[in-house]
Amino acid sequence: MKITEILSQGKPTLSFEVFPPKKSSNYDSVAEATEKIAALHPAFMSVTYGAGGGTSEYTLNIAKNIHDKYGTTVLPHLTCISSTREHVHTMIGKYREMGFDNIMALRGDIPEGGSPVHDYQYAAELIREIREADPEICIGGACYPDGHVECAHKDEDILHVKEKVEAGCQFLTTQMFFDNSVYYNYLYRLRERGVTVPVLAGIMPITNPKQVSRSVALSGTTVPNRFRAIVDRFGDDPASMKQAGIIYAAEQIIDLIANDCKYIHVYTMNKPDVAEGILNALSEIVR
Repeated sequence: MKITEILSQGKPTLSFEVFPPKKSSNYDSVAEATEKIAALHPAFMSVTYGAGGGTSEYTLNIAKNIHDKYGTTVLPHLTCISSTREHVHTMIGKYREMGFDNIMALRGDIPEGGSPVHDYQYAAELIREIREADPEICIGGACYPDGHVECAHKDEDILHVKEKVEAGCQFLTTQMFFDNSVYYNYLYRLRERGVTVPVLAGIMPITNPKQVSRSVALSGTTVPNRFRAIVDRFGDDPASMKQAGIIYAAEQIIDLIANDCKYIHVYTMNKPDVAEGILNALSEIVR
């Protein structure tokens, strides 16, 4: 099923993101974790993809496994920063052969130490390539409520998002954020610029203190004082921090849905217990 068809049903949706292993020795444990998350029956699951295709086969295998075993709609990622056009078309073909109707098209993170640009420089170029290769594929893209860390101005970043939509992107998923007002303001600015596609709110349950600094470094997102107080109070107690992180994320989601922002995408970090905790907290709200 296409993601746009799921989103068009008019009810709140809760989807989960998982990532493949970087090493073959970790494959079985990661596959088991992703199966446990799929068994929770989210609206769909996205499966990430390493820059340059470093984990492409693992992405394929994980996505196919949860699709075939649980009937889960999957959204495999495809990055382009270090990829050739030939590799991109190979991956599009493999995704379609496996029956996948959706692709999350991303530039991808530049590896540490830099990476040569091959046939693509921006996500909009990849989106356009996918659209021309197969007009039936449902294409998603990323967006950044706090602005992309590489953009000097937020208005410039929104123009890049608009370019993605004009190239063929049919829905967007935000980078993580911890303050819902940031998302609401961003959504207003997108709509003001004529970007009308669905925008899924990306929620990251923070279950250990180290995730905070890592998340801020990667996304540049704002961390509200309310959340910093939680980390300061519970950060040295793993069980309490996990519970507090799940509750904080669930409260974010409840507020989003109450304000008619129905599409929620949770970055699970391959933690079935966290995904289940979020789902249980929303059992009467998202069903």
